[in-house]
This record gives sequence, C-alpha cells and structure tokens, in this order.
Amino acid sequence: MEVTALCIRQLMTVLLLLIVQVDFSCSQTADEAFPQVVPNRQQLFELDPIEVSCEGLEGLTGWRVMKKIKDKDVQTCIPEWTKSTGPCKITNTYQTSDSGQYWCEMGGKKSNIINITVTAGSVILESPVHPVKQGDAVTLYCKNKTISSNITAEFSKNGHVMESRSTGNLTIESFSTSNEGLYTCKISGDESRGSWLTVRAAPSSHHALQLSLLLWIGLGVLALLLLLLVVLLACRKRQPNIRDTTTASYSCQSSSSPQTVSEEASEAAPIYTEATYALVTKPKKKKDDESLHHPVYHTLSLGKD
Repeated sequence: MEVTALCIRQLMTVLLLLIVQVDFSCSQTADEAFPQVVPNRQQLFELDPIEVSCEGLEGLTGWRVMKKIKDKDVQTCIPEWTKSTGPCKITNTYQTSDSGQYWCEMGGKKSNIINITVTAGSVILESPVHPVKQGDAVTLYCKNKTISSNITAEFSKNGHVMESRSTGNLTIESFSTSNEGLYTCKISGDESRGSWLTVRAAPSSHHALQLSLLLWIGLGVLALLLLLLVVLLACRKRQPNIRDTTTASYSCQSSSSPQTVSEEASEAAPIYTEATYALVTKPKKKKDDESLHHPVYHTLSLGKD
C-alpha cells in the first residue's frame, strides 16, 4: 500500500509540474518578453510615479531596463551602467525626460518595446501597456487631472468619434483585430494623447514547437509511471503472504496426531520380538582333562510370552 501511495503522489506531482510549466510557457509566449509596468497604463500625468521591471523575464534575473527618449541616444534607466540592473523606479516623471520607449536587455537578448507617454496636459487616456489578448474585454478610462467625478468623456478611434460616456470609461467587450487602432479621449474640449491598442500576437512556430515537445515529454513520463504502478499492483497480487504461509505450515505440523508420530517412530526404529541369548557357565572341575578345556553352552530362547 505504501508503494502504491508513493506512485500516486509522484503521478500527481509530475502532472502538477507539467501544468505549471505549460502555464508559465504560455504566459511567456502570450506576453512575449514584455517589461512589466506599474501602474499598467501607457499614459501618465507629470509627477506620477512609474516602475518598469524586467526581473523574472524568461525565468532570469540581471536584466537592464533600457529607454530611448524621443530622438536621443539609448540609455539605461539609471545613469550608472554598473548599478542599472533591477527595476527602474521613477518617483516623479517628466514629459521631456521620461516619455519614450522602454525595453529589457541582457547580454544579446532584447525584449519587446513598450511606449510610455508622460503629458503636461490635463487629460490622459488610461489603456493597457501590453497588447490585448483576442476575445478579452478592455476598459478605457478618460481621466482629468483636477476633476475626478461627474466626467463626460468622448472617445475616438483613428480620429473618428465612437461615443460619449458620462461615466468617463468605455468597455470593449470582445477585443479583436477590428478594434486595433489609435485611441484618444476628450473632456470639456481637452484631448488626451493617442495610445495604440493592438491584439496580442499568436504564438510563433518556435514556441508552439517547444510547447508541443513539453506536452509529449510530460505525457511520456506519466505513461511510464502508470505502467510502473500497474506492474507493482500485479506483483502485489501474485506475491503470497508470508505470515499466512507460515501459519498454514505451522498448523499442518501441529495437527499431526500422537499416533502418527508413534507410527513414524516405529517405522524408523525396528522392534525385535524374539531374542536368543547364549549363557556361558563355568563347568565344575573334573578329573577329566577334557572338561577343563571344553566349556558347556546352554541355549535359552525367549519368546513374546
């Protein structure tokens, strides 16, 4: 029973690891090497904080957050190269120094690029930083820097007005390629900067092949463990119980009757029912010389009676 339970636990462990690994691979493929941004939006007001992180990307550490501000040269988030690994934390963002492209680098590896827009204006459009998964719902928020309630916002796509909402937000229930484009919003005549929304790219053939190999390997391991479990169960059914065998043997031996033992002992040791003894007697002295040299033998025969 202990061996069977151990095999079952191993099967469950392998299955759990396979699910976690496939989920991790799928997530890495879905957000293929994108930096993580907090807060998760493309646009910020000036003096808003932001944190761009690459830690854990592809299961690795030691990434550097790189950025390109407008047409300036590429630089690290932290000016000193030797201290530039780890998250990029900016307490107060500014339009001139923090609006631009951000990505991750380590050795020869480079992640995809995200765009961050810092505005000195009064209106921003809050939208996801990463591409949107097809079929997911997306909510766009139009924010005013000074007014936080009772806001009527007008949303536009590619320069064309979509609709106005008194709640200040617009939800696209099932995002698809037809919803891709440049989105803006307007509050009381003040318009935000534009933000591109795109559909998340399908997994590449390379990643699809990796996932397929991973699934086949996992299924192969599970099949081997199941086969081992079946063999162990079959062996346990065929193997006799040592305790029962010993008890049965002892019972058979102890059930022998005294008469049987006696008969076996009588067969092993022969019994003589008749014996012949020779009795030697010393003759009396006689004058005859022959009687001195020839003893007399008397034979006695003992029977059963």
